[in-house]
Amino acid sequence: MRQSDEAPPGHAWHDGGVTAPLTPPHQPSNDDPWQKAQGPGATAAHPSADAADETDRRTELKQAAVVTLLVAVSGALLGLLWLWLSPRVPLIAGESAVFLKDTEGEEAIGADGTFVLLALGFGAVSAALVFLFRRRGGVPLVVGLALGALLASGLAWLVGWSLGPDDVVTQARAAGEGATFDAPLELNARGALLAWPAAAMVVHLALTALFGPRDPEPEWVPFGAPYLPADREDGPETGR
Repeated sequence: MRQSDEAPPGHAWHDGGVTAPLTPPHQPSNDDPWQKAQGPGATAAHPSADAADETDRRTELKQAAVVTLLVAVSGALLGLLWLWLSPRVPLIAGESAVFLKDTEGEEAIGADGTFVLLALGFGAVSAALVFLFRRRGGVPLVVGLALGALLASGLAWLVGWSLGPDDVVTQARAAGEGATFDAPLELNARGALLAWPAAAMVVHLALTALFGPRDPEPEWVPFGAPYLPADREDGPETGR
């Protein structure tokens, strides 16, 4: 019986007859491990992962807002302590002017120094509390801490100044000529307002570096060894 010169579609001729069907070159093999890894189950996991990331971001933003509010409100306590602990600057009311009672006194510098020392302490405490609140940290949390500390410093300055002695003119008129009264509580060095944010950032960074959670170490693959995904440690099937 004469064999046909052409093999059936999808088959090949050899000396003994027709071989098994050939796999078309444009269709990948069914046992390809990468095709299995990128199947419907793998693509379906991406939306859930994106939703989880979006939820984490919203949680971080909410926590950062809470930290900003609480730290800012605590500035009122700093203002009260500053008003209580700061040295007073004594003034004497003259006939047409007001004079320092002690021209060599350092009470004005002492008020600035008291504010700075208190702000440094508040910055360290607030950073420690924020770290205990969320050890993982995060950019929104750090930004919220810095912003809240800056607002707290401004609030402390406002509280101390508003609750302190009245302005010089009002007190001089009320006291009369030759009477002694306290100068208003002022913050001459505006850079003192940055003491709380600076201390909070330094302490929080130090605590995160020393006691924060560590990132997992990368797995090093020996040179020349085939890379296998974590979920396919047994490797792809080699027998065909």
